[in-house]
Amino acid sequence: MADTSFIPGPETARDYRDALGCFGTGVTVVTTMTARGPLAITVNSFTSVSLDPPLLLWCPAKASLRHDAFVMAENFAIHVMAEDQLGLAKHFAARGEDFSAAAWQPNGQGAPALNGVIARFDCRRFAAHLAGDHTIIIGEVASVTTRPGKGLIFKRGQYGGFLEQS
Repeated sequence: MADTSFIPGPETARDYRDALGCFGTGVTVVTTMTARGPLAITVNSFTSVSLDPPLLLWCPAKASLRHDAFVMAENFAIHVMAEDQLGLAKHFAARGEDFSAAAWQPNGQGAPALNGVIARFDCRRFAAHLAGDHTIIIGEVASVTTRPGKGLIFKRGQYGGFLEQS
């Protein structure tokens, strides 16, 4: 099959998304507490920024109804989802205010901490930067919780696991 080349733009938006989907990412759920109660969003735009100080970033879409609440949040938790938490990740992708499907408790900063994840990063807002149709939210990590387990992966529109070698 021959290579395909294109210039990203409105007429090639689907092709651009498909090309980005070639890069497999972990699946995370970000949570915060709002005046209305707990709020969550499923994201795969998550990465480490700095070890000293410990900074992470994630990027909610401006079009999301949850965008403003997360941009304004002083504290939030980023949860790296376990391979068996696909249902919960899909749940929070569609219904961010419905915590009936999740076992959770407040973390040290008051953000919802989901049970069963393989890693949780409890963060304070460090900065937020507008970037195209998303906002880059940078969090300073206050504490980390981990447990053994395989992570949930998203690639080319599909969810799956990762074959770990011993």
